[in-house]
Amino acid sequence: MTHFSNEQNVMQRAIELARQGVGSVEPNPPVGAVIVDDDLNLLGEGWHQQFGGPHAEVHALEQAGDSARGASLFVTLEPCCHAGKTPACSKAVIAAGLKRVVVAIVDPAGHVNGGGIRELRDAGIEVEVGLLEEDSTLLAAPFIKLMTTGKPFVHAKWAMTLDGKIASRSRHSQWISNERSREKVHELRGQMDGILVGSMTAKLDDPMLTARPSGPRIATRIVLDRDLILSTSSHLMQTADDIPVLIVTTQDAIDERGKLYEALGAELLPIPYLDERLRHLNLDQLLQELGRREMTNILVEGGGSLLGDFFDHGLIDELHVFLAPKLIGGHVAVTPIGGAGLEQVPNVEQFVTQETELLGSDIYWHGMLETEWWREHRQQI
Repeated sequence: MTHFSNEQNVMQRAIELARQGVGSVEPNPPVGAVIVDDDLNLLGEGWHQQFGGPHAEVHALEQAGDSARGASLFVTLEPCCHAGKTPACSKAVIAAGLKRVVVAIVDPAGHVNGGGIRELRDAGIEVEVGLLEEDSTLLAAPFIKLMTTGKPFVHAKWAMTLDGKIASRSRHSQWISNERSREKVHELRGQMDGILVGSMTAKLDDPMLTARPSGPRIATRIVLDRDLILSTSSHLMQTADDIPVLIVTTQDAIDERGKLYEALGAELLPIPYLDERLRHLNLDQLLQELGRREMTNILVEGGGSLLGDFFDHGLIDELHVFLAPKLIGGHVAVTPIGGAGLEQVPNVEQFVTQETELLGSDIYWHGMLETEWWREHRQQI
C-alpha cells in the first residue's frame, strides 16, 4: 500500500495526476484527486481524463470504494457543485461519507466560486483550502484566465540561433532547431485549441500547423491576414475542409477573394484595427472572440512582427523558446520579437516560472510571464 509521509506529498501527487489531463479536458481545468486514511495511506486516486467525462473526485471515489467513508480527500481544485455534463462532485463526496476535504484552490468559475466548499461544510465535512495553492494555481492558469478575463492563455513559441535570429536576411529559417526540438513543438501543438501565425509567415513557410503525430486536441489554424494574401493553393487552404482554418482580417478586405477561402472550407473573421494608421489589428478583441469560442490555449508561432504586437500589448502569457547552437548574423536578419519593444531593460523579474530542458544540442526554455491579469488574480486570493 502506498503511504505518504506528509500532507504536502499527498497534494503533490494530486497535482501530478492532474497534469495527465492537460490537452484532453479543456475548456475544463485539469484536476487531480487523492483519498487517504488517517495514516495517509492511499485509498484511491484519479484525475479528470476527458472533457465531458467523470471528474477527478469520481475516479478517486470509485477506486476507494467503501474505504472512502471517514477518509480525507485531497483535490487540486474545489469540487464542483453543479450538474453539467457530469453530476455535481460535491454531492458525490457527501454521499461517500468523507470526513475531510483539502482543496488547493477555489474554482473561479462563476457557477462554482466557493459554492462547492459551502455545500461540503453545510454537510458537516471539514474543509481546508490553500495547501500547495501556488503550484495548483500555475497548473490551472489557462482555465483561470479564461474564467476571469474571457480570453485564452497565450503561448508564444520560436526557435532561434545563439545570436538571436529566427531567420536569415533572405527569410530562410528551415531548420534552425533540431529534430528533438521539432518533436517538442508538435507535442505543444497537440495541446492547443488554436495555432496563430501572421500572413507573411504563412506565405513564406507554407506550414501545415498541425501536430504530428496528432495530440489530444486538433487546433484551429489561425492566420492574421488583413490583406488576404494567403494563397488558395497553400497547405492551410488545401486542408481547410479537414482541419479548421480561421482567417482574421478586416471587414473592408472581405471581397470576392474571401468567397474563395470560404469555398475551400475556411472561416473569415473580421476584426477592426486597433491603430488604423499602423494597420495593427485589435488583438485583444481577437482574444475575446477566441475565448467566446471556449479556446483555452493558443500558440502564437510568429513571425517577429506578430509576436512583437502581442508583446507590446502585454498579451503573451508563456514563452517556449528553442535555442540552437548556430549563428546567422546580419543586422537585417529577423529577430523573434519585433514591434516597438521596451525603452529600458527591466530591472525586475518578468517571469513567474522558468524551466530549461536539453534536447540534444538545443536548449528548450519555457516560462510564464507575470502579466497584468496574473497579478490581479494573485491579489484577489
